[in-house]
Amino acid sequence: MSDGLAVRRAAALMLLEVTGKRRLLSEVLGDAQGPLVGLDGPERARAQRLVLAALRRVQPADALLAPHMRRAPAPFVQAVLRLAVAELAERPQDAHGIVSEAVSLVRGDAKTVQAAGFVNAVLRKISSAPVVLDSQRLPAWLRAPLVKRFGKAAVKGIEAAHLAGPMLDLTLKRPQEGADWAARLGGEVVQGGSLRLAPGVQVSALPGYDDGAWWVQDAAAAVPAQVLAPQPGELVLDMCAAPGGKTMQMAAAGAQVVALDSSAQRLERLRDNLARTGLGAEIVVADAQDWQTDLRFDAILLDAPCSATGTIRRHPDLPFVKDAGDLPGLVALQSALIDRAAALLKPGGRLVYCTCSLLPDEGEDQMAAALARHPELTRDQKAVAGWPGAWDAKGGGLRIRPDHWADKGGLDGFFIGAMRKAL
Repeated sequence: MSDGLAVRRAAALMLLEVTGKRRLLSEVLGDAQGPLVGLDGPERARAQRLVLAALRRVQPADALLAPHMRRAPAPFVQAVLRLAVAELAERPQDAHGIVSEAVSLVRGDAKTVQAAGFVNAVLRKISSAPVVLDSQRLPAWLRAPLVKRFGKAAVKGIEAAHLAGPMLDLTLKRPQEGADWAARLGGEVVQGGSLRLAPGVQVSALPGYDDGAWWVQDAAAAVPAQVLAPQPGELVLDMCAAPGGKTMQMAAAGAQVVALDSSAQRLERLRDNLARTGLGAEIVVADAQDWQTDLRFDAILLDAPCSATGTIRRHPDLPFVKDAGDLPGLVALQSALIDRAAALLKPGGRLVYCTCSLLPDEGEDQMAAALARHPELTRDQKAVAGWPGAWDAKGGGLRIRPDHWADKGGLDGFFIGAMRKAL
């Protein structure tokens, strides 16, 4: 099997793992016996790019394929067709090679060899005209509450942002050097000080990586630490710290940071990044609800576990894996973590609660419920000049959506709420 076929086969098998077995792509990528076995680094990266492109286009690809099929093909054949249609939409100039490799893939598998002629006929018909695919609709369990909250036009904008995919954002260790790094890396300094680059580059090969001058972090994900505004010498808790971008922001601001997380494995990535950037933080592996400490903090950042529905532009596998059944447990956990954070704050201390979720249950509603439960907490209304969205009257927080900055490449979705404990 040629290198190109091996990459496409791996991508097709990964697509089946997500859409058929409802496995997160991160799990599949980390599977030691999974579809990527035998591929080198660049081949693995290419297979990942192919499957991400297909996951962003499953529904429109199926709609384009449907008129050419009398019955549903075998799962592997369907995966190959979906991949090929996604590639044709992205790279129409390579149509001949895309069709040829799709046919070869199906022909090379004993279980699907009989479908080679069918795949050839379908893809040649489709590729005879420009392949234009609409944005993929969110699943009903997610789309309905978002339409109710933000309106149909906004949700269509969110879906368009998901199709476009993410840009590459960097947080600078020294934000004042933004203009210099923008010139060196060919990027743009955006609101909040993040440096935005076009995607598709090898991050570890960029200038400044080895020197620890920056780290990868979506521009929206950098906002919560900016809202918290840690000061030099303050004792600050990053309550669900891994993978650690916010910890590094707060450490770079001069705060004494305790980075708390229940996952030792995920905190290893933070250890590596702290070493690379030369920043310091005390790392604690523990469940925040069970952690015993006499410390009381000047400020706490709680980036709580959530549905991650604000990151679909980055993780298009999520709509195929998650459903509304996870939500009640997540909302209960978020409430418990807010309660714990309130207890760990000094009088007069600041709490920023955030989630990378688009759902009001995990954002505006959660914030309002916390304020109702805790009379010692009040809204700490923050001005975040220039940011899209607005401080919401229901929950007193900032709502950032993927369709904001559509002309600049979009953002991850976040809710960010600020509170202060009474003296």
